[in-house]
Amino acid sequence: MDVSSVFFTNMRCHFGDSLLNKLDRLMTQTGIEKIDFKSKFCAIKIHFGEPGNLAFLRPNFAKTVADRIKKLGGLPFLTDCGTLYVGRRTHALAHLEAAFENGFHPLAAGCQILIADGLKGSDDVEVPVPTGVVVKSAMIGRAIMDADIVVSLNHFKGHELTGFGGAIKNLGMGSGSRIGKMIMHNDGKPSVEKKKCLGCQTCAKFCAQSAITFQDKKALIDHAKCVGCGRCLGSCNYHAISIAWDSSNSSLNYKMAEYALAVVQGRPNFHINVINHVSPYCDCHQENDAAVVPDLGIYASYDPVALDLACIEAVNQAAPLTGSILAERGKDQADHFTNIHPTTNWRDQIDHAVKIGLGRNKYKLIEVK
Repeated sequence: MDVSSVFFTNMRCHFGDSLLNKLDRLMTQTGIEKIDFKSKFCAIKIHFGEPGNLAFLRPNFAKTVADRIKKLGGLPFLTDCGTLYVGRRTHALAHLEAAFENGFHPLAAGCQILIADGLKGSDDVEVPVPTGVVVKSAMIGRAIMDADIVVSLNHFKGHELTGFGGAIKNLGMGSGSRIGKMIMHNDGKPSVEKKKCLGCQTCAKFCAQSAITFQDKKALIDHAKCVGCGRCLGSCNYHAISIAWDSSNSSLNYKMAEYALAVVQGRPNFHINVINHVSPYCDCHQENDAAVVPDLGIYASYDPVALDLACIEAVNQAAPLTGSILAERGKDQADHFTNIHPTTNWRDQIDHAVKIGLGRNKYKLIEVK
């Protein structure tokens, strides 16, 4: 069986060197210059972090990636899509403010910042997924799909629903518009929280199915007419429309892998995982728990699946840090990620990604000094 190459460098730096220099060397030795960036738009898919969380990647990493792409003649921009849950990144204005607060602004990042799915999370493109098993098309933020090239820059960590979060999650879940995220997280249709509804009727204007009516100045969604498009979610300024987070963890992993495939298929793509501040939970939280293992290094590959698997195995080989949730749990489970989140199965994500052709589960590690 063919194997994918995964390049890595550790976090050690000698005098006169820096971690950012090592990241640049890592990209070069992985062969990023094989991509023709000349006058091409390049989406650098990143997570800007929810304000209050301090485990997200520093903007310095993003600037190093953007600078390398510009040296190769490319036109990079940092991007992410809006969130489905209530927080500081539900619409583009709040999302940009959150990104700026966390240090991501054009001067620090070395390039412009775009919220890929527009002001209210409804500017998306329906992308066919020919090998998809669970979804046959994915709703992806338009700016990501308009790009000629995709580079994912990922903070590798644990995740309470998917077991871990790396390149596949950043590409799949992160590139989905609000509708796309609803499809991944939910097997049903949205509902109205009456206490929050002000009866402004904006949601009805965006419903092409006439599924929204009003009773006592409160919106009601007729699920017999609703097709689950989620446009009402993005249109409501008061977070009165919500979904049940009822998709199983396995189903979520399958959908997420298929969304990641929708993002990268048919165009050049390159992926970087930074294994530092390995928090047990997603950077979408407004806080972060203590890191569960030491900082292990930076990994890069053209194959997002092999890359994530290499990082999983590197984390599993590391000793838990004293005082972390991982150290408290002991060794009851087969690996660190299952130990942290026993109800998840990260293997579903890897196995399904291989099945649909996103990447390989065989790799060779190549160290970059």
